[in-house]
Amino acid sequence: MGYSKPHTQSVDRSRAVRRVLWWVLALNVGVAVAKLGYGLLIDSVSITADGFHSLFDGTSNIIGLIGLGLAARPADKSHPYGHGKYETFASAAIGALLLFAAWRVGSSAIVRIQDPGAGPAVDGVSFVVMLLTLAVNLVVTTAERRAGDRLGSEILRADASHTASDVLVTLGVIGGLVAVRLGYPIADPILALLVAGFIVVTAFRVLGTAGGSLADTARLDPAEVSAVACSLEGVLGCHGVRTRGSESEIYVDMHVQVDPGITVATGHAIAERVEKAVVEGFPAVVDAIAHLEPFDEYQQRKTEEQERSGLL
Repeated sequence: MGYSKPHTQSVDRSRAVRRVLWWVLALNVGVAVAKLGYGLLIDSVSITADGFHSLFDGTSNIIGLIGLGLAARPADKSHPYGHGKYETFASAAIGALLLFAAWRVGSSAIVRIQDPGAGPAVDGVSFVVMLLTLAVNLVVTTAERRAGDRLGSEILRADASHTASDVLVTLGVIGGLVAVRLGYPIADPILALLVAGFIVVTAFRVLGTAGGSLADTARLDPAEVSAVACSLEGVLGCHGVRTRGSESEIYVDMHVQVDPGITVATGHAIAERVEKAVVEGFPAVVDAIAHLEPFDEYQQRKTEEQERSGLL
């Protein structure tokens, strides 16, 4: 018993996510080259650090593409539930990269605070470069987050958060350049250090989301799943609803109660209708399994106990 969503739908979703990551990768590489090149040219620690951060954005895109390639493979003997968690592993890797980016930005800032030197040679071109790359990052993070929500992709949401942290870095760098122009070169590394803190916060958010999937956090309200099951003819009760997986790939198992007087074949047909209704009723559900039970006094008491406890 059990009903699964056709694998072709997962493949189509994976292709759509990969297309987004490819164009984001191209934009991130262009932004990184611009920042790194100009930062090294004028000796600005904040612009150079921002360039490295953008380079990490591109690295996270590559990790995402690898993770999606692994996650798109169908279930097999060794992985009966499929390979979907590779996408979660990839998003966790992006979170780790964010922490590394924060360390890179923060350590460079501390070195420059200890030995500020003459400061960067800021001119009008500096602001043009940073404002243009800021505009690109804003477009990327907005479009990628929307695509992540539309496709239910952890990897796109994580990568959008990574790019959003790059926006924060760039804003901090622009603020530092203004202060340097006003005669305060120490502002360049100080602002870079503050932005490193924001990157750390973003990293822990990404890691928290990935941890929820790896820890099998419940993904659906059991009462909503039970309501779908109980709306079908022949279903007298539903309890023991459990859900797990990622936000875009949810697995459901439940106990469905039927009239104890019906035949096994009739009960099996009812359970199959329930499984199909749950998969089709919740877009993120890819697999549902219904355990059939007779709706006698004992089973009715079990359902009532779970309703009172909120577990259903």
